[in-house]
Amino acid sequence: MTRFGLFAVPLVFVAGFIPGIVQAQQVPNGPVGATPADTAPAASPESPAQPKMTARQRAEMNAEILMARKEFDEAAKAYQTILIDDPHNSKILNSAGIAFQQVGDGVKAEHYYKLAARADKKDSNPLNNLGTVEFAEKRYGKAIKYYKQALSKGDPLATIYTNLGYAYCAIREYPKAMVAFGQALAIDPEVFDHKSTAGNVLQQRSAEDPGPLHFMLAKSYAKIGDAGRAARYLKMARDEGYKEFKEAEKDPDFAKVIKDPRVREVLTVEPAYAVQPVKAATN
Repeated sequence: MTRFGLFAVPLVFVAGFIPGIVQAQQVPNGPVGATPADTAPAASPESPAQPKMTARQRAEMNAEILMARKEFDEAAKAYQTILIDDPHNSKILNSAGIAFQQVGDGVKAEHYYKLAARADKKDSNPLNNLGTVEFAEKRYGKAIKYYKQALSKGDPLATIYTNLGYAYCAIREYPKAMVAFGQALAIDPEVFDHKSTAGNVLQQRSAEDPGPLHFMLAKSYAKIGDAGRAARYLKMARDEGYKEFKEAEKDPDFAKVIKDPRVREVLTVEPAYAVQPVKAATN
């Protein structure tokens, strides 16, 4: 049994891609019995031949395919095999950590993230991912420390700011969470909508107390005038039992969107838990 057991914290991959894979295309219409070779345009004699992949490149691509298919056990083994010959490769070490984290082995995930951070001291990804390990163990102070270290590495990612905001929400430091969410949205207004099946940096998507968290997200989107997302997260906060959701009426952060019909609907429709059941009439 690992220290973490199975992770109950949903995480998503960010900034992922699988090199060497292209979308399948239909063969253009041609004469009956034509093959793809018959209908494909002829190669230019000047164009160089596509270089063959090395064994190492094939191994790495195979591991990334396994990750995209969510076959994390096999992906972890594939990355470990690559590391036999390339033990100090920060990218592969970080990917191995992600694979182990996805199968619930937090101890090995932490081990590989730390090795990755040592191998490339300028890389923010393993530090961010270490933060998600600490967050899963409810060691929010350590998570915040790692997220801040990741942000200090240079070009900050919106994802890391969102993770920092989640950690601040977990310890109820909501003003600091708002600052972090605002910084994330300034970089990427759609950061909370991203979904990916492969990547090298993990984004937090869960909280013990989601009501206040989603109210903070509603405030953050309201501040930048995004009424649609503000209404969506305000409704989520309301439906999750956050009884202070009507504070939006007088909260200055909602001033830009408070008259939007979508926001008005959330504020005027009583949640199911607030509606008193009608008692049957007695004779």
